Amino acid sequence: MTAQAPDTTALDDAPVLVHVTRGGFVESAHRATLVATDPGGGTPLRHGRVDDPVLPRSSLKPIQALAMVRHGLDLPPHLLALVCSSHSAEQVHREGAAEILATVGLDLSALRNTPALPLGELEHARWLAGGRGPEPVAQDCSGKHAGMLATCRVNDWPTETYLDPEHPLQQAIRATTDEVVGEVTHTTVDGCGAPLFAVPLRGLAASFGRLAAAEPTTDEGRVADAMRTAPHMVGGTDRDVTQFMQTVPGLIAKDGAESVYAAGLADGRGVAVKVADGAPFSRARRGLLAQALLTLGVDTPGLRDLADQPVLGHGRPVGAVEVLDLRTP
Repeated sequence: MTAQAPDTTALDDAPVLVHVTRGGFVESAHRATLVATDPGGGTPLRHGRVDDPVLPRSSLKPIQALAMVRHGLDLPPHLLALVCSSHSAEQVHREGAAEILATVGLDLSALRNTPALPLGELEHARWLAGGRGPEPVAQDCSGKHAGMLATCRVNDWPTETYLDPEHPLQQAIRATTDEVVGEVTHTTVDGCGAPLFAVPLRGLAASFGRLAAAEPTTDEGRVADAMRTAPHMVGGTDRDVTQFMQTVPGLIAKDGAESVYAAGLADGRGVAVKVADGAPFSRARRGLLAQALLTLGVDTPGLRDLADQPVLGHGRPVGAVEVLDLRTP
């Protein structure tokens, strides 16, 4: 029996949107799919097969957090922001995860996410110097998992099996994803162990626009305001996801593994990016998000600095990560 070849059309057809130059020579090229949406359903920017599904990875966390809030999770903004995070495991992040669990009488031993070392370089070095190995609390998704466990306690759902796709919590998250982002076409497992849903890239962009524009008293508005109030909890020191939210008033943004990025503006516009090569911490996705915002007319102080990514030779700039013209013909 011959296995069916996987459908890679969306990745293969993605246009080249980023060049990496060195000394005037194009050293690398990145294919990517990018879409910007507006509240009326239009797509002022559109490159590639934007209606095809992608695995949003951690970019889906604000939607997962929305499902938890809808089902009774009630946390102060800085802790709700941590539920949306892929944090660097700084002390404030680790203490925040423990605080979320303590609100429902649990401790760090309840976490079922994948043990890992801290994502932040400084915290990673300090952790190893202290003789510690991989632990669930140090993994960048521990805030989300703490929120999941707290939501289970609020609803008297089992905590031991909260990662099972058939668990009431995961069914609630899937229902919210279907409603807010778009039809879930595939279910798999994320790096942290939680179920992961494939959704249309355009739907991801539109959902972030709606979150960002929501009234503060709504569940959507609570999630968005938490991210804006405590952007450091969403990422950490020197993380571009934190810097984007600190730089652009009203913006919410969330990075995801395999070079996914999503953002929403307070006026209801959204942006989503998927870089085809999936390079970790891809400079391409950062440049694409920055340039997309600039192309949409967002030009706040500091945004061009985020878009500017020099390529170094012997410690000095000799090239750049250059995003091609994103204006849709």
